[in-house]
Amino acid sequence: MIVLVINAGSSSLKYQLLDTQDGRVMAKGLCERIGIAGSRLKHEPEGKEKYVVETPMPTHQTAVQLVLDALVSPEHGVIKSMKEIDAVGHRILNCADYYTQSVLIDDDVKETIRKCFSFAPLHNPANLMGIEACQEIMPDIPMVAAFDTSFHQTMPPQAYMYGLPYRYYEEKHIRRYGAHGTSHHYVSQRAAEFLGKDQEGLRMITLHLGNGSSISAVKDGKCQDTSMGLTPLEGPLMGTRCGSIDPAIVVNIMEQEKLNPQEMDHLMNKESGVLGISGVSSDFRDLEEAAQADNTRAQLALDMFSYQCKKILGSYVFAMGGVDVLVFTAGIGENDCNTRAAICAGLEDLGIKLDPAKNDGLRGKEAVISADDSKVTVVVIPTNEELMIARDTEAIVKSL
Repeated sequence: MIVLVINAGSSSLKYQLLDTQDGRVMAKGLCERIGIAGSRLKHEPEGKEKYVVETPMPTHQTAVQLVLDALVSPEHGVIKSMKEIDAVGHRILNCADYYTQSVLIDDDVKETIRKCFSFAPLHNPANLMGIEACQEIMPDIPMVAAFDTSFHQTMPPQAYMYGLPYRYYEEKHIRRYGAHGTSHHYVSQRAAEFLGKDQEGLRMITLHLGNGSSISAVKDGKCQDTSMGLTPLEGPLMGTRCGSIDPAIVVNIMEQEKLNPQEMDHLMNKESGVLGISGVSSDFRDLEEAAQADNTRAQLALDMFSYQCKKILGSYVFAMGGVDVLVFTAGIGENDCNTRAAICAGLEDLGIKLDPAKNDGLRGKEAVISADDSKVTVVVIPTNEELMIARDTEAIVKSL
C-alpha cells in the first residue's frame, strides 16, 4: 500500500510517501513558512535530485497541492498520478483519553481534535488544518489520525493522575497524557525485534531525546508511565522547555514580573531549558562545543539534562521492579554518544554498563552499545514515526 504521511505544523508541513510493503520511503520533504513571506518546498524523491523551490503558500491547502504536484511531476515525482496514493496518515499530537489507537478520520474525530486544542494549542489546530487541506484536495482517499498520546493510554491511574481535586479530572480531563507516543511505540517494538525477544515479560525504558525529550516505561509492550504530562512541557529540561519545576515558581514569577498567562507560557516553552540555562543555544551540538571551550553554563545545561534523565530512568527501574532493555532514540539519543554515556554513568549497580568502544562515535544506526557483562541490554534504535503511522493507516484502511 502507498501511504502519504502528513505532519502539519502551524507554518510547516512535513511529509513522506511510503510503500508499506517494504517500508521504502519513495519521497519526503518539507513545506516551510506557510502563510509567511519566503515560503519554500524542499522535496527529496527516491533516486532523483533534491528539488527546492520558493513559491507563495498562503494556506496549508496550497502547500498540500504543491506536495502532490511534486509527487506526480515527470521531473521530480515518484508516482504517475494521485490515484496511486491509497491512503493518508496524519500525525496528531493529542486526543486526550478519547482514543487508544489510530482511527479513521470522520467528523467525530475532527471534533475530538478540536476539543483537545487546549491541551496542545501549538499542534492540534495545525494538525487539523492539515487534515482539512488534504480532504479538500483528496476527498475520496481514506485518511487516518495517528495520535501521539494513544500509546500512553495503557498507563494505570496512579501513573496518569495528578494530585489535584478529582473534579478537574472528571470535568476538565486534567491528567498525564504524554507525547512522542508513536516514537516510543515504534522503538519499543523494533528493539524487541532487533534483539530477538518477545515483548511479553520484557521491561523496557525508552528515551526519546531531542529538542523535545520524553522517557517512557514499557512493560509487555505497553506503556506504564511517561515523563511528559498534560502537555509536552513536563519531564527533563529540553531545548527551550523548562521541564518539570515546582508549580509555585509559575505564580512567583508571574507576580514578580507582572506576566500574563500567555507570557508565562512563552517563557516556559520558548525561553527556558538548555537555552535558558546556557544562554548559548538550544542545540546540544553548540552546547558541547561551548563546554569544550570552558563555558561553565553550557556545561551546567548538559549536566542538568543528563542528571534529570538519569533520575527519571531510575524511577522507572523501581516502578517496574527492574529493567531488561534501555533504548536511546531521536536526534540526541541516536547521535550523541557523550549524552548516552553521561546518562548511563554510575548505573552499574543497576545492571547498566556501556561499552565505550561500541558507544563512541555511533550515529543513527541500530546497535547494542552495552558491555558484554551488562545485565541490562542498552541499544540505539533510530525512530521511524512515519513508518509506524503508515502501518497503522494500512491496517485500518484494509479493514474497511
